Amino acid sequence: MSITFFKQSTTTSEEVSADVPATVSRMLAEIEAGGEVVTQRYAEKLDGWAGDIVVPREVIEAASASVPQQLKDDIRYAHENIAKFAQAQLDSCSETEVELRPGLRAGQRLIPISSAGAYVPGGRYSHIASALMTVTTAKVAGVGHISAVSPPRPGQGVPATILYALDYCGADRILALGGVQGIAAMAYGQFGLPPADILVGPGNAYVAEAKRQLFGRVGIDMFAGPTDSLVIADETADPYLVAWDLIGQAEHGQTSPVWLVTDSTAMAEAVTAHIPGCIAELPQPNRSAAEEAWASLGEIVICATREDMAAHADKVAPEHLHVQAADLDWWRGRLSAYGSLFLGAETTVAFGDKAAGTNHVLPTSGAARYTGGLSVHKFLKTVTWQEVQPEALRDLAAVTARISRFEGMEGHARSADIRLEKFFPGEEFALRPATNG
Repeated sequence: MSITFFKQSTTTSEEVSADVPATVSRMLAEIEAGGEVVTQRYAEKLDGWAGDIVVPREVIEAASASVPQQLKDDIRYAHENIAKFAQAQLDSCSETEVELRPGLRAGQRLIPISSAGAYVPGGRYSHIASALMTVTTAKVAGVGHISAVSPPRPGQGVPATILYALDYCGADRILALGGVQGIAAMAYGQFGLPPADILVGPGNAYVAEAKRQLFGRVGIDMFAGPTDSLVIADETADPYLVAWDLIGQAEHGQTSPVWLVTDSTAMAEAVTAHIPGCIAELPQPNRSAAEEAWASLGEIVICATREDMAAHADKVAPEHLHVQAADLDWWRGRLSAYGSLFLGAETTVAFGDKAAGTNHVLPTSGAARYTGGLSVHKFLKTVTWQEVQPEALRDLAAVTARISRFEGMEGHARSADIRLEKFFPGEEFALRPATNG
């Protein structure tokens, strides 16, 4: 693979946010030991919030009434797309039953988990879309109870738009909590919540670390780091669109890398020329965030062929992968490591982030090599069952006994032996492994 760095990053996103595990571990231990009192103390200290932790129904209704009708219509549009896509995913799953041999039946069931906890960021930006992506998908999957937390703003509480979106999508209870304390409250089942079986949703480094440390005790959607985005652009692409697609994602912050992969030096030069102007058009604090992300983490890679471009993209395994190049069918068939794929100049990552229907909770930091994003599958347990009839029992029990004894597991072997003794009394079976010679 032949590549040249036209612009190379000067740091890594991991360098910026690698010192939080000890703080998170201490907070989780304190919250578990001290209960809701400690959680409320952290809410006052870190969120600046001394009001109700469980958002009352009347507050939700008042917040909903304050949301402009146009925004309500937009939320409903996005919700409909997300719900339809989630339903299509659910329809692609099926319960299965098969007769493996005469008398040996096995199958799988799909069982929704009992309770899910959704984290909705609310720091610099009010992430309406995260409320839609997490709660809607869990609801379509059939989760029994969906709780949600979102950071309250001092003197205000959870933004009205987030409350409306969470309520509209079907959250059963909403808590005004951010950060580690919000994650802990859902995991430990505080404030009247059932303990969450799975925790989902994006968040900052502390939220991600809390989910990581709780994994095993509860399920999580994924280990998530800073968001990232890669654009593949050949000579047919519009460099102005490409530049904005890079900067539009860089505004997430200084830890969010964006990459351009191209086979055209002219494209690299044109995009580079557009970048400062794009950044300058952003308001603060978005402008500074994008400027820092591009300066330290932005990369432009020039490849010799489209195969080299695809190979490099697969190696990076970006969260978002946007192809602005000829022969989109070839790219869709060739690329294999990404959280979500955006094909053509007509689409953009922002569409997937907000309203197109595919989920925006996606693997970051190269995790797309081995996992996909949030989907109904994350909220379903695929469990198996088996049933044995007499015609299958003879061979199945004998094989099990012999393999078990080869392994040295006599208890397993005996649990097979006794069934032959019970159901086939008086018959002789070869239950010990044969030896060569």
